Amino acid sequence: MTQGKVGARVRSYREKAELTLADLAERTGLDEAFIKAIEEEDLYPSLQPLVKIARALGIRLGTFMDDQVSRDPLIVRAADRREELTMHHTGEDKAALRFHSLGRGKSDRHMEPFYIEILPESAENVKLSSHEGEEFIVVLSGSIEVHYGQETTVLSEGDSVYYNSVVPHHVGAAGGEPAKIYAVLYFPE
Repeated sequence: MTQGKVGARVRSYREKAELTLADLAERTGLDEAFIKAIEEEDLYPSLQPLVKIARALGIRLGTFMDDQVSRDPLIVRAADRREELTMHHTGEDKAALRFHSLGRGKSDRHMEPFYIEILPESAENVKLSSHEGEEFIVVLSGSIEVHYGQETTVLSEGDSVYYNSVVPHHVGAAGGEPAKIYAVLYFPE
């Protein structure tokens, strides 16, 4: 999926549910203008708003990225990975994270696996977010800074972290250099 289809899918699922922007804003607690920006401008400051929208619509987060039916086993070759979602800092045009879904095509999945490029901009204006579920991250290259509650930890290549994502958290590049990680997110239904 190319960048831009996620917002169109949010709108499509909202319209299928016969919800207005105002209805979805009320259900999610998100600002109506913010949801409109997601749908029309592909604004994604973090996963938290997309998780809230998916829950309000009664669908999985990955539904916004799926473009084929389930397949077992699902094989994703490194050469076939596509950037599917770019997250920005609120109100800024600079990309902070580039998500590549590793579960696209497995519509019956219970986890959301990603290969994520974390850009230095991710360390600017750190804002903690939380959502139900768990996250597991392995650092492939570079270093990342994990803000978890009141703690901050730097992880380097080969390090991993597993945490309850209901605790406010943020993951960003450390040391002003980009990093690459594998992340698996679990959202209970």
